[in-house]
Amino acid sequence: MNPMQQMLANAKRMERELKKAHEELAAKEFVVKKAGIIEVTIMGDRKIKAIKIDKDALSADNEEMIEETLAMAINEAYDKVQAESDAIEERVTGQRGVLGF
Repeated sequence: MNPMQQMLANAKRMERELKKAHEELAAKEFVVKKAGIIEVTIMGDRKIKAIKIDKDALSADNEEMIEETLAMAINEAYDKVQAESDAIEERVTGQRGVLGF
């Protein structure tokens, strides 16, 4: 196999590995709990699966705190997905951010 064929074979192998790893990531759940009152579950494909709010925290007095806590939980969950996606890319390609996933 000449060097160009070898390079193409390596690129196809990396593409297959990345596709498989990202499919597995899409099926994985990421759960974040905040302040003991909010629990957010998102999938690796960045779709929100569930949001749970402690019923004892639901009152007009807590509205702003719940909104802020919920936003923090969702952002942290997305950060977890991105970190795992970056780690997959780095593991497969040896570099981070080169493929735009």
